Amino acid sequence: MSKRRKRGKKNKQENFTQHILSILRKEHSKAFNYKQIAAKLGQDDPSSRNQIVKSLKKLQGEGAIQEIERGKYILTPSQNYVTGIMDITSRGKGYVIVEGREEDIVIKPKNLNKALNGDVVEVYVFKRKRGGKEEGEVTKILQRKRTDFVGTIQVSEKFAFVECPGYSMYTDIFVPKSKINKAQTGDKVLVKMEGWEAHSESPVGSVIKVLGKAGEHHTEIHSILAQYGLPYEFPHEVEAYANNLDTSIQASEIKKRRDMRDILTFTIDPKDAKDFDDALSFQKLENGNYEIGIHIADVSHYVKPGTILDEEAYERATSVYLVDRVVPMLPEILSNNACSLRPHEEKYTFSAVFEMNEKAEIVDQWFGRTVTYSDARFAYEEAQQIIETGEATIPAKISLTGKAYEAPAEIAEAVLELDRLAKILRTKRMRHGAISFDKVEVKFILDEHNEPEGVYFKESKEANKLIEEFMLLANRSVAEFIGKQNPKKTFVYRVHDEPDDEKIAALENIIKRFGYKLNTRDRKSTAQSLNKLLSDVVGKKEQNLVDTLAIRSMSKAVYTTNNIGHYGLAFDYYTHFTSPIRRYPDVMVHRLLQWYLDGGKSAAEDKYEEQCAHSSDMENLAANAERDSVKYMQVKYMMDHKDQDFLGVISGVTEWGIYVEIISNKCEGMVRLGDLNDDHYVFDKEEFAVIGNRTHNVYRLGDEVYVKVKNADLVKKHLDFTMLGHRKDVE
Repeated sequence: MSKRRKRGKKNKQENFTQHILSILRKEHSKAFNYKQIAAKLGQDDPSSRNQIVKSLKKLQGEGAIQEIERGKYILTPSQNYVTGIMDITSRGKGYVIVEGREEDIVIKPKNLNKALNGDVVEVYVFKRKRGGKEEGEVTKILQRKRTDFVGTIQVSEKFAFVECPGYSMYTDIFVPKSKINKAQTGDKVLVKMEGWEAHSESPVGSVIKVLGKAGEHHTEIHSILAQYGLPYEFPHEVEAYANNLDTSIQASEIKKRRDMRDILTFTIDPKDAKDFDDALSFQKLENGNYEIGIHIADVSHYVKPGTILDEEAYERATSVYLVDRVVPMLPEILSNNACSLRPHEEKYTFSAVFEMNEKAEIVDQWFGRTVTYSDARFAYEEAQQIIETGEATIPAKISLTGKAYEAPAEIAEAVLELDRLAKILRTKRMRHGAISFDKVEVKFILDEHNEPEGVYFKESKEANKLIEEFMLLANRSVAEFIGKQNPKKTFVYRVHDEPDDEKIAALENIIKRFGYKLNTRDRKSTAQSLNKLLSDVVGKKEQNLVDTLAIRSMSKAVYTTNNIGHYGLAFDYYTHFTSPIRRYPDVMVHRLLQWYLDGGKSAAEDKYEEQCAHSSDMENLAANAERDSVKYMQVKYMMDHKDQDFLGVISGVTEWGIYVEIISNKCEGMVRLGDLNDDHYVFDKEEFAVIGNRTHNVYRLGDEVYVKVKNADLVKKHLDFTMLGHRKDVE
């Protein structure tokens, strides 16, 4: 009887396989997920759905179908046809990235056939020329990455067109006069691409939103957000939901938690912070050990799965930190009030509590929900003062209150002891092969109109590193606690793969120009020599360039349920637990951790993997938006300094120009080769240099040069410089 059952099951699976292939053949340019296939087959029971998922995996393994996006499948094209993702460079050249193929397929601009950056495309691969790269032509656009674009509109009598900067849209978008939404010439607009006729050079679209006049501060910041599809306000219903939450501290809820209100607790944050999502508690135990609590805002207490608040937080996935504002993941009532661990307020928290000895070794640990009371709030500068002087006196110039004061002796003592323990933890981590990226951050001093008055560099000092070390400890310990359990449980990890050998080789090739070397014999020696490099360049003219190149040589850290460890931190297990106010993965981690503490079974991996992928994507978008806002502010700052000569370092050399980074403010601009009028310069790829034909004058990567602002384009966020010459010749 059991054999008959098994045979029946097998036949069912084989039938599904054929049916799936039939569906995908009929609509070979369309991608389907298992739910859509199940609907087409009229199957809605869990058993059939599972069989469909298995059949899809089997077909994928056989190469009959391809997964072009997480959970979405398409029929594998014939031999000369491949499917991949389009990557278009700033020069207009296309590369199609095909999974499982080592080499990208080159697509010349004439063969793009209306494909845009990020699109999923079908490509016909040409017969390879001897010794040449694989080339192809886009035959089908299977899926558009985006249809909304930001640009400047020009309105004529009968029609309008929108010019989009950058390479995400390489042609103007035609807009009928009836669809300009009252936009006027020179307005920045959000335009929706609605179609692109086969024989037309431009797509047709309609204006969704007028963002304001191009070049105006408010317009440009909103344009950055719109360009990346990031919202700058919450829907009314989400705000209303959040405002109606009960945010009071209830005795009934306290009973369910570990009460830690009587233990010394404080926060250390940037002086302009409004959301405090972590606090430290400290007490000395009778046995001579320390109890150190890392207390994190209990966001998951308020943000429940399935609510509109949770959906909005998930969609955003992260807070976005632009130069003049924060676009929060959660409404203000939560981010700055209910969840924020403000001084002299009781708060619900989720905590990692450690018993630690003098040598910073963990003797015991505990995870769970708590209630805490913050006794004090410190800025990093105030905590740094205590660490540097060993005294509790905080001078007026760095005090949050603007007045000199004495910090409570027990808090000063706690800060000094925590600093000592943090340094032990850091030393241990570095010894294990962690890489220390302390990249200098550019910050702007803004006036009341958001105009840049000055530039300063944010440095990471001992107070910053104290907080960092204990946050790393909490993140690592939570990941280990779940990751080492048997049977295995689904969890959200923050992973970082080993660097690509080619990228490390390219980094080596550049840094040797500055007299540095790398030892890449094995993982540990690579990490150690990278640390030595990053330490050796501190304070040197090439520091920012080398830091940037070193970071680029690294893999990108992502969220996933598949743990491979974290290379940069040298941790076998790592997650994000400590910032749930501004990161959705941390909320996921809190929920999973509580679920497992309560004895819950392993959660559905597919669901969490999908959420991880979305969170990684949104993190990437937010980082790009943040970078664009810094570029915008740098250009704005330089517009007011057009008459000034600046000393800079050559940070890049290409066949079209020399990139120069100004030492005093880290602003980068370009000197076009055509503007070097003392000679005709030729690009030498091997030497990372341009060389004058007649004078043999050389501008090489890393050279110090003087430049002047020639043109500052706020809309394109681009600086053009005039070359004044080498430092030695100008001074």
